[in-house]
This record gives sequence, C-alpha cells and structure tokens, in this order.
Amino acid sequence: MEESSDPATGRDDETLLPDLYYSILIFVLALVAVSVGLAAYGIEPVDWGLALFFLGFGLFTISMGYSHPGEGYVSFDRVAQIASILVLGPVAAACINGLASLLFPWHRLSNGETLTKVATASLHNAGLMTLIILTGGLIYEGLGGAVPLERIDGSAVFALVVMFIVMQLANEIGMRISMAILKGHWANGLDLTTFLIESSAGLAGVLVAIVMNRMEASVVLLLLLVLSTGILFLTQFARLRLRLEAMVDARTQKLQEQAAEMERLATHDKLTRLHNRRFADDYLDERLAEFHRYRRHFAVALVDLDHFKSINDTYSHNTGDRVLRRVAGLLLERCRDSDMVARYGGEEFLLCFPETDVTAAREICEQLREAVATADWGGFVPGIAMSISAGVAGMRPGLTRMALLSEADRRLYEAKSAGRNRVV
Repeated sequence: MEESSDPATGRDDETLLPDLYYSILIFVLALVAVSVGLAAYGIEPVDWGLALFFLGFGLFTISMGYSHPGEGYVSFDRVAQIASILVLGPVAAACINGLASLLFPWHRLSNGETLTKVATASLHNAGLMTLIILTGGLIYEGLGGAVPLERIDGSAVFALVVMFIVMQLANEIGMRISMAILKGHWANGLDLTTFLIESSAGLAGVLVAIVMNRMEASVVLLLLLVLSTGILFLTQFARLRLRLEAMVDARTQKLQEQAAEMERLATHDKLTRLHNRRFADDYLDERLAEFHRYRRHFAVALVDLDHFKSINDTYSHNTGDRVLRRVAGLLLERCRDSDMVARYGGEEFLLCFPETDVTAAREICEQLREAVATADWGGFVPGIAMSISAGVAGMRPGLTRMALLSEADRRLYEAKSAGRNRVV
C-alpha cells in the first residue's frame, strides 16, 4: 500500500507544509537506515537485469491501485516488495522499491497537482516503503529466512509470517500517522478488503520469488502474465466496489435528508418555519404532565394579528404571507430559547413559556407587541402598520389543555374588543 497526500483535500501548499516536513523526515530516516544497512550487512552483487525488472514490476504493482477514503492509496505493491526481498535481499529490495515509490507520484503533475503535493507524496512513499521493506527483510534474515528463497519449510514459514506481520504493522502505523497529519484525526479500525489485498499480495510475492529462483524464464513469464491479469481484475473490482459504496452512501444520505425534511414538515409550518399546531398540542400535553407531576408552572399566550384580513384583501395574499413570516421572525427573535413559538392557525400564534407565571409571560408579550407595532413595515407596503393582540393564561390545577387554551382565547377576545394592539 502506498501512502500519499490526498488530492481531494483541496488544501493549499501552505497548509501542506506539516505533511512535507514529516515526509522529509521519513525520507531522511530511510536514507540513514539504508546507509546503516549497507555498512552493517553489505550488499550482494546485483543482477542489473533483475534490478530493472523489479523496478518496473514495482511501478506496475503501485499503479494497480485506488484511492480509499480511509486507507489512503491502496495497491498491490506488496507483491514486488516481498518477491524482491526473497530474490535480491532486503537492502537491495528496499533501495529498488523505494526508488519505485519515489518515481511513481510524479505523473500527478500532469493532472494539475502542485509541486508541493507531489513532492510530499513522493518523499513520504519512498521513505515509508524503504523503512518497511528494510525492517521486515532484515528481521526475516535474522530469523534464518533464506535469500534467495527456493523452498518452503518450517523455519521459512515462521520467518515469512513474522516478516508479513512486521511489514503490515509498520505500514498501518505509518498510514495512521500520515492520515492524522493530513486529515487531523486518527484513523481507527481495519478495512477488510485492504487487509485481504495485502495478505494475498504477500503470498503472491512468495510464489513469484520461488518460481523466479527455481524455474526457467518461460514459467516465470507465464506466472507473471497470470498474476498481472489477476491484479488488473482485482483492481477493477475494488474500484467498482468503492464507486458502489459511494453511490450507496450518497443515496443513504439523501434518504436521511428526505426523512429529516419530512419529519420537520410534520412538526413545522411550511410558511413561517415555526412549529405547527400538531407539535404545539403535543408540547402542551407534555407541559401539563410535568405540571401535574412536578408542579412546574407555565403560561401560554394566543397572539393574533390585528386587521390581517384587510392586508390580504387590499394588497394580496403574497403580501400577507410576507407579513406573517416577518411577525413570526419577530416573535422567535424576542422569545427565549426555552419558549415554544408555533403558528396555531391562519394569523394566530401560540406561545408557551415554561417555568413562567402569568405576570412574567404578560411582560414578554408586551415586549413582543411593542416590537411588532414599532417595526418598519414600509418594505412591504408604504404606509402599512401592523399590530398584535394577545391573551395570556397561566396553568393552574384542574385545567386541561383545552380549558387553558379557552382561557387564553377569551382574554385574546377581550384584547380585541378593547381596541386591539394590547395584551390581556
């Protein structure tokens, strides 16, 4: 798996600097590790034909990959890495595959990516892959693993398993750190498809190494042809799977948004965006239950727009709708977050004030009345003036929801009869 900067992040070069510095650090560590490895273990004479083959094979297996939203860039490069370790040795394999990882990202310049992004991905990939291959390969040799590997026995199986585990853990840790720097959060969990690709690629690498070390060129070519066909198929399958998952996620999100909108429409008035009558009645029932159980007092107010019918008749229903939305906004702005504001029907609004007595509720309604009366309505119709009347009632023992609302409605009628633009 190649770990690289995600081109979809859309971040500018300045915000990518922490990634670049981290990538340079990884690359320098890899150079130091290779230098130490050369000094400590030396390097066997390398067949340059084999070296070029593994360089090309490494580039091919890297290119057969896809961008995973949570795992970075996933590819089949483990095939070339394992095979080169078991044919050439860990130091040579680290250098060759590190060079392949260094070269691969530069094609992104032709896709419009910036030099900083490409250099970050190149240095990070090369450094991380070099360290992973060198560490895993040296542990394999330290456990008695043969290079070149020509047969599988008990000691070889143990050394190979340990090498696989070490390389996988190193890759996962490197990927987690990279994603934490790149996206700002630590990735959790293990993607099953990615794990299966890594495991199958490792086994394929062992098979390639044994065949290359023991068989004639024609058999090797046949194996590589079959293997390349399989890699192409799996790559296309993985890319198709990701596209289908993206389509399912998009569809699921759309359905969730539609469900949320339907739920909102079921409890809100479409015109004013306030709560509707159905929600208001349920809300009052909950407050009544709290009152009877815990004696939590509350008050309600029925608010009605004065002479609203004349607005519709004289100007238009469109103007009336705009007035309703403006009044709804004024009520919502000046009520407390704990208060409930609903359009109860036509030009009538219901307000509920939890933990509030009648006196305090009347003061709030008086502020609302003044806000509506002093608002600038000239943007609707020149010379227009609007006012509201309100009837306030407080909850007390023995009242039902209907009785409470009837009391507020009677007081609203009193306010209307007394000349409107007032609170009773």
